[in-house]
Amino acid sequence: MKNIIKIIVTIVIFIYLFKYINIHTLLAVLAKSHGGDIAIALLLQTASAYLAAYRWSDISSLLKFDENRFFYVASYFKGAFFNQVLPSSIGGDAVRVLDLSSKGYHKKEALFDVFIDRVIGLVGLLTLNLISTIIFFGIFKNSFSYLIIAISGGGLLGFIFLFLLHKFHFLENIKGLHYFYKLGIKLDHLYKNKKNLIKHIGISVGVQLLTVMALFAISRSIDIKLDFETFLIAVPPVFLLMIIPLSLAGWGIREGAMVGIFMLVYDDKAKILAMSILYGLLLIISALPGSYFWVKNKTQNSTKADT
Repeated sequence: MKNIIKIIVTIVIFIYLFKYINIHTLLAVLAKSHGGDIAIALLLQTASAYLAAYRWSDISSLLKFDENRFFYVASYFKGAFFNQVLPSSIGGDAVRVLDLSSKGYHKKEALFDVFIDRVIGLVGLLTLNLISTIIFFGIFKNSFSYLIIAISGGGLLGFIFLFLLHKFHFLENIKGLHYFYKLGIKLDHLYKNKKNLIKHIGISVGVQLLTVMALFAISRSIDIKLDFETFLIAVPPVFLLMIIPLSLAGWGIREGAMVGIFMLVYDDKAKILAMSILYGLLLIISALPGSYFWVKNKTQNSTKADT
């Protein structure tokens, strides 16, 4: 039922967009895209995914999950494959949790591990957006820039608050809220050494920066003449909106957000929509290695079952 709702939401958003964007113009833009720039974008997006997998492996190692780096890379790409190519009731994060639990780790511990990795990734996104908006203040209207600063700053303050949760001991005895208390304990333990926190946030900023660069390369492939600084400010809010699981693999939400935000500084709606569609297709292609790891894992499990 959830997937049916997501499909409906995705279709409705695209119908709305195509009311204002001529589909023939869109197809003409897509047909003229430059393959070389798209290939560069694919390399950047793949590098971003690999760097994110490296961050997860480092966090997991500190949390006493004893697996080699290849396991985390394979699992991360499997998760991306489920998110982008096989949108189902099993999301990418659930795949990663199941992969860890299949190695004998407790599911709750695996869930905390993946959730913390997600949070650190979000902190990197907010940090990049906040710094970029302040440094390049004036590219967008002041009202929009102040909104981004408020959202990014508020999100980072929320992250700081997570570190204080372990001090609220009363949470330990409240059903449901005790998970937040345990999360606070894990974060406090994980980042006793603040160098680890700085390292992981730095990696997360790098992950997001590579993704922004991928989108910038795609924009060049369809001759969008915008400076890179514009992408540093405009792209992170799009990804923030995509966190809301309302559509199928982010399709529709991403396109609507891209058009809405980039139209503040650029007036060619068809090219903006083409850029978003090309990026969506790029995400699918970059996630395809996950299909290999998924099939390989299923084959290994079947072999073990037979023996």
